[in-house]
Amino acid sequence: MERKIPASGEKFIHFKNKLYQIICVAEHSETGEKMVVYQALYGDFSCYTRPLEMFMSEVDYTKYPNAMQKYRFEKVEASYQAEGLENESATNTIEESEVSALNVDDNETQKQTDPALLAFLDADTLEEKYNVLVSVQGRITDYLIDSFAVCLDVVIPEGEVDTRYRQLLSSIRTMQKYESNRLR
Repeated sequence: MERKIPASGEKFIHFKNKLYQIICVAEHSETGEKMVVYQALYGDFSCYTRPLEMFMSEVDYTKYPNAMQKYRFEKVEASYQAEGLENESATNTIEESEVSALNVDDNETQKQTDPALLAFLDADTLEEKYNVLVSVQGRITDYLIDSFAVCLDVVIPEGEVDTRYRQLLSSIRTMQKYESNRLR
């Protein structure tokens, strides 16, 4: 295989114009076969697994004569941001012109390095995470709520920022309650 093995966090576009992010390359416990674990960056963000050899393979042009790329999955620049693709009112495909114009503006870079998000990620306990969340109350954004929710593995539905913020606080408190009772 002449192509580089995918790495965690890299984004790939499927030949059917759907965007995915690599979770990891795993090894099948019975056969030792390398498997790619990846997540859709659209719709319900489902996760999938596929043998590495198949993931890296070329498109079958006999079966898909109109395919526009050589490989089944092709790497997309790491700076690509798929914001808006999960919106159900938009199509869940990427046009060729969009793929060629993959850039991150300064605003996106600032979102990635928000100190509150870094503090949240570094927090060891749910209480510390709760305190970080309380500290950003005056400047909370949908982006931060979504980022915190992903870190906690919870879903906060779309809506007013204040409502979503309260739901996130409530989620942490609920997690604290049940996590503290679990070991008793």
